[in-house]
Amino acid sequence: MSGILSLIWEFLFQIIIVVNICFALIVVFLERKNPSATVAWLMALIFLPVVGFVLYLFVGQSFYRERMFKVKKEQDQKFIAFIESQKKDLFTDERPISGTLSDSYKRMALMLMENNLSALTINNDVKVYVDGNEKFAALIEAIKGAKDHIHMEYYILKDDEIGREVFAALTERAKAGVEVRFLGDGLGCAGPKKAFYKPFLDAGGKLAFFFPSLISIRHPRLNYRNHRKIAVIDGKTGFIGGFNIGDDYLSRIPEWAPWRDTAVRIIGDSVILMQIRFFLDWNYANSENSGEQVEFLERYFPKLEESDGKEGTGIRSLPVQIVSGGPDTYWNPVKESYLKMITLAKESVYIQTPYFIPDMSIIDALRMAALSGIDVKIMIPSKPDHMFVYWAGYSFIEQLFDAGVKAYTYTDGFIHAKTIVVDGEVASVGSANWDVRSFRLNFETNAVMYDSGVAEELKSYFIRDLDDCEELTPERIRNLPAIIRVKLSISRLFSPLL
Repeated sequence: MSGILSLIWEFLFQIIIVVNICFALIVVFLERKNPSATVAWLMALIFLPVVGFVLYLFVGQSFYRERMFKVKKEQDQKFIAFIESQKKDLFTDERPISGTLSDSYKRMALMLMENNLSALTINNDVKVYVDGNEKFAALIEAIKGAKDHIHMEYYILKDDEIGREVFAALTERAKAGVEVRFLGDGLGCAGPKKAFYKPFLDAGGKLAFFFPSLISIRHPRLNYRNHRKIAVIDGKTGFIGGFNIGDDYLSRIPEWAPWRDTAVRIIGDSVILMQIRFFLDWNYANSENSGEQVEFLERYFPKLEESDGKEGTGIRSLPVQIVSGGPDTYWNPVKESYLKMITLAKESVYIQTPYFIPDMSIIDALRMAALSGIDVKIMIPSKPDHMFVYWAGYSFIEQLFDAGVKAYTYTDGFIHAKTIVVDGEVASVGSANWDVRSFRLNFETNAVMYDSGVAEELKSYFIRDLDDCEELTPERIRNLPAIIRVKLSISRLFSPLL
């Protein structure tokens, strides 16, 4: 009997080896990943035959990527003419761009227009939120005041106090005849059961999920998640940032409290771009199940009156670009916006992110900035929510110390903000972390704001947060326990997969 089992095991092991070789060939010749990711996957497949195969099946494969490009190209044609008209409007006498931006930032804006179809809109008002209670109070107030439609997409939705409160508000508006759509990520929103959504659906609300099936033949992946956090109310008011919908984001979970995040409310023309982003994501999510396809009707893009912008507390005529990226873009617009901001810096670069696993282009840009005498500071959490990602971040920060980059760990709870502020003149707030996953594997959206008022406000929050930080120094990393140093090395080795 033992001889038969031995033969069976030997046969299965040979099959596993053959399968691993096949997947290794796919990684090298078909998927055309970047070299570091290719090497990391080859190591996983060769040295961890069974585990590597399972990881690649659920995390690494990108067989659907070409289809994403095809669907995206078809959808792009529906609004590319609109974007082109917006770009032309920027240079007319009625809407002059000269004087609004410096020549350097004008070039950045144009780069994002050409690379990401990201129109620069200048009729905006912005309010910054760094506390979840204030952000969700404003969001729910906006939901309750909706007259025509509500469009929301969030990576994470939880069946907890704030989740039920948000959906109660959405359900009430749906009952009142408002058109309400909610798009959730199939992985991040997997927690709530069908009963959670039933009152919303019974009231006429519409629901869709991005890649809804995690364990299946069609979508066995952890990659390609819709990590965006967007809400659009009546086509006039939009929310974008790092907050998901869950009690932990309102500091209600002691383990992570207080929760420090950043989001902005925008009232103005940039909401048009957020609306388009939602339409593209909604239509793509429904393209696989023949669900509802939203048409680009005029009612979703109302003409803003002068009074609309006065509802906020920011500055009128504020230039904003909505920048999106993901596996359906050939380039990395979000990463390139970060890179451009760093290279344009003259005095300071302040970054907040829960995950710091940059590629070498970001590393080089930060080093060059610091070596040029620019004050470069990076703030990350003091405790990990994803262990390997956290320690990999330490290893990348360690190699920046010799250039003069300063790093800090936030000790007063958990910092989840994804921001960069340069010179107190330009800032970015959104869903994109400073890691490979946000740059290549997930769908992300940021708001880039060319305004000293907003940038200085975000800079002041960063400086205030420094009071709740400990500096991360070379000595502090060298004095870590040996087992942690081993984790740093292993995490760094597999960082292209994280």
